[in-house]
Amino acid sequence: MAQRILTVSGYLFRQLLFSLTGVIYIVLTLAFWRIFFDPSQSTPDSDYYILVIGLFGMGAAFLVTLSVAARAHRASNYPLIVRLPSRVEHLSAVLVASLSFSLLLQILVALLATISGPSLSLGNLLEIPPLWFSADLLAVVLALHASDLVTMGWSRVYVYGILAVFLFGQQLDSSGMGWISQRMLGIGNWFFRQGWAAAGNLANSASHWLNGNGSEIVSRLFSAIFWPFDAISSAVIAGSFRPPQALAPALLILYATFLFVLAAELFASKDLHLTE
Repeated sequence: MAQRILTVSGYLFRQLLFSLTGVIYIVLTLAFWRIFFDPSQSTPDSDYYILVIGLFGMGAAFLVTLSVAARAHRASNYPLIVRLPSRVEHLSAVLVASLSFSLLLQILVALLATISGPSLSLGNLLEIPPLWFSADLLAVVLALHASDLVTMGWSRVYVYGILAVFLFGQQLDSSGMGWISQRMLGIGNWFFRQGWAAAGNLANSASHWLNGNGSEIVSRLFSAIFWPFDAISSAVIAGSFRPPQALAPALLILYATFLFVLAAELFASKDLHLTE
């Protein structure tokens, strides 16, 4: 199985590398290096080097995956797909090819940025691989859910809708929670008018809870999913990882694993309508 995945991923990798899209990605990578790591000026700190290139890797991984998935979704690959014992192997090949190409672009920027770059300690060099790899892997899997190759029905709307809810939820302040509390109170009054006293009491209790300690608990609940990103950025800026922060890359890989399993389930059970 591993040999088949590597063979298909190599085929997709070469398709992108020797295409106009691949050339554009390489040119954009060089432009990014020239803008954010001007060789005529020294890069200020190691945390800038790690975080900026890490963000570039995530963005590149997302876009590259969309390009690879679009090529894998072409009708010309139909003989390849039907000869594989499992569709998941084809999806895994897309993931490996996308991750390999995006890591290649990221390493290119990292090497060029060492020109007039910061002095990286041994600790920095050991921290970089898990940080960049876990972030790139998560971006690749998220891009798979955005591609037509994996999407089944409204699946991408559900995935990104849930992420948007969590992103919006962590931004809720006291006024936002107050508005939700008032809406819950109105729902409770409506239940009482309908004669549903139990439901009305429950809605009123929720309203009072949101006005009290509930607002802080809800905010922490919504922000918990984004904790790995906050932990990584705080640790890189501080120059050292505390034991809980060191688990952040592993948690990102866990997120990516869960999302890839979901993508595999969608891809394996959908009706394929390959594009010409």
